[in-house]
Amino acid sequence: MNASTAYEQVSPAVPSWLNKGDNAWQMTASTLVALQSMPGLVILYASIVKKKWAVNSAFMALYAFAAVLICWVLLGYRMAFGDELLPFWGKGAPALGQKYLLTRARVPESTHTLEDGTRETVEPWYPMASLVYFQFTFAAITLILLAGSVLGRMNIKAWMAFVPLWLIFSYTVGAFSLWGGGFLYHWGVIDYSGGYVIHLSSGIAGLTAAYWVGPRLKSDRERFPPNNVLLMLAGAGLLWMGWSGFNGGAPYAANIDASIAVLNTNVCAATSLLVWTSLDVVYFGKPSVIGAVQGMMTGLVCITPGAGLVQSWAAIVMGILSGSIPWVSMMILHKKSALLQKVDDTLGVFHTHAVAGLLGGLLTGLLAEPELCDLILPVNTRGAFYGGSGGVQFLKQVVAALFVIGWNVVSTTIILLFIRLFIPLRMPEEQLAIGDDAVHGEEAYALWGDGEKYDPTKHGRNTSMYGEEIAQSPYVNGARGVTINL
Repeated sequence: MNASTAYEQVSPAVPSWLNKGDNAWQMTASTLVALQSMPGLVILYASIVKKKWAVNSAFMALYAFAAVLICWVLLGYRMAFGDELLPFWGKGAPALGQKYLLTRARVPESTHTLEDGTRETVEPWYPMASLVYFQFTFAAITLILLAGSVLGRMNIKAWMAFVPLWLIFSYTVGAFSLWGGGFLYHWGVIDYSGGYVIHLSSGIAGLTAAYWVGPRLKSDRERFPPNNVLLMLAGAGLLWMGWSGFNGGAPYAANIDASIAVLNTNVCAATSLLVWTSLDVVYFGKPSVIGAVQGMMTGLVCITPGAGLVQSWAAIVMGILSGSIPWVSMMILHKKSALLQKVDDTLGVFHTHAVAGLLGGLLTGLLAEPELCDLILPVNTRGAFYGGSGGVQFLKQVVAALFVIGWNVVSTTIILLFIRLFIPLRMPEEQLAIGDDAVHGEEAYALWGDGEKYDPTKHGRNTSMYGEEIAQSPYVNGARGVTINL
């Protein structure tokens, strides 16, 4: 076969079922989501933490990305999207053979009966390889988001053991239950692109892991300034732009629902950023770049469970609420909660992902528009504001959230207690005091000369070029009890 044969309308490389446009968009969307993690969150984590933890934080994200991919193709994908083992779990098996990967993509347990009595299964118009990789990028970013809760003190060896175990015993359960044809999928729960599967899971599991791993050093909790705010913005920018693939790829096709999902994603994120920044100005007297990134994040998370199912005016409403409710939970309620004060959630993943993800899932149960739902959902679905069975839909969203929360608390706890039998979860005190140089033998910067150690009496002063003390942002010195939240 010569090279031109691959471009024929039908050939061994272009089977009759292949839609080239859908396949091209799905691979593009996959790449956009992958870029959110690598290098997006790698850069963001490296720059938003204290200098002594830059290398360690970046490495935790880098390792998770690689480890998840191998576990995904060896076992995880078919546990999440394969044949049913239990109502909430699929049968694990490799996704590596060409006979499997080059056939038309199919989610076998998604078969459902339409109103006219016909049966339909989710079967995108591209090969299984495209779907396996697309779903991997979602699994990877979930673990990396979870890592944000335990930065700055989790034993790197314990993290290396935790990643594959949590992927297999926690993530695949949520993914199969809601997306792979499990009991919540067939019950009609809506999770368009991961408000529950990814964000609620990572936020709850992150808070649970932070509890069991234990806190950072007192000195790190009290002062944890980002080492490079501008580089942090580069990572945040990759996250925002990559979210077009995150939500735009969810319909599994380059169709009109993907278009409205991309628009709604950006509308909600922009609204949330502006609301969060406005609240910062009102409450603290000045806008914060870190706060703006937090608002951006909560908007992106909130719209995710309903991106292609709500009207664009509803995306603005969701943005207003996602820029205000997580702000209140982080700035006000956090300081009043003994539990949240005790648990050291380094980047506040609970607020920006669990709270915002839950908010988005519940709002989708209220605002899902019937005609948009008909574009991609298997059964007639509508939010409570559109009457009919909408009230029942809201209750389904609540029940599904409770299942995801419960499963993640229990599974994360069991996994960490098991790992603790063999590996300490928290770094030893000497590593905590030194940071990257002790853990990895590497440092992020050499700004003060070769081999010179960080000296807070020389390098940690918050003064202007004229020697004046500079007032610190409320996001830097632990004014909320949590230092930086993303």
